[in-house]
Amino acid sequence: MYSKTFDFYDRTSLKSYNLDESMRYQLNTLDKLDVFTRKHCENVAALTCRLCEKLHLNKGFTEYCTICAYLHDLGKQFIPPEILQKPSKLTDEEYEIMKTHTTLGYNLCMEDLKLRPYATGALNHHEALNGTGYPNGLTKKDIPYEAQIIRVADEYDAIVSKRQYKSHIGISDTLKILIENANNGKNNPKIVKKLIKVVIEDTEYEIYLTQSYINELEQEIKRFNQMDKYKIAMNNAIKEKDKNYYLEGLKILLKNNETLENYSSICEEYKKAYNTRKAIIDNLYNEIKIIKKLKV
Repeated sequence: MYSKTFDFYDRTSLKSYNLDESMRYQLNTLDKLDVFTRKHCENVAALTCRLCEKLHLNKGFTEYCTICAYLHDLGKQFIPPEILQKPSKLTDEEYEIMKTHTTLGYNLCMEDLKLRPYATGALNHHEALNGTGYPNGLTKKDIPYEAQIIRVADEYDAIVSKRQYKSHIGISDTLKILIENANNGKNNPKIVKKLIKVVIEDTEYEIYLTQSYINELEQEIKRFNQMDKYKIAMNNAIKEKDKNYYLEGLKILLKNNETLENYSSICEEYKKAYNTRKAIIDNLYNEIKIIKKLKV
């Protein structure tokens, strides 16, 4: 059901790249950003890497795109915090200031020889195929492919982060927005299709992990149920040797910090966790059904 994908940010992957000093310099540039923008950049870069894989792009271009994505919001370090971190909708004037992060990031990259090759990501990640994007209103033929990929990854993470999804439940609503932007000519439909595949993989993996945890909880609850049977048998036993037999059975089944006095309350916590995860996995199965029916 789940196949591991290439993750640029995985330590093993980073080692496989044998990053030189220049590349490490590029990846450390985000230290200047606030924690929220940095996290967003890391998310967008990781997703860009996954999309490149789905698009069957070669390793060199995937690496290039990923670093472009990692640096795409560098210009936001120059945006006033009261605008950058404003929780409510920006005014028209504030939005115009926010939009300048593209050219600010581009200029910053162009001034640094080590960042210059990746300036296009900063400049063009808000351009739309139909010419309605910014800063230059480019159309499809003029927008670099890496920027088209980053735009989809950026839009997805921005919406997901804003809605504060704790899991993939409800994520289909985000995908519908990106599909709409593909249908109206803003996003590259091929890239959005690959995004759907990535989300399906991630949702299936979340189902796998959740089900694995549920299986563990089931085994623990069975153990507690067996303990209850021993306890009842012990309390009903008349002979002392029988009472001791069931008592020893109870003790054998105890784990970690469990005692004969607290195991019942611990069992209740396990049951609550089980019911919570069951509800989550049911919702995830419903969500993935919706996602698999989405069409670009």
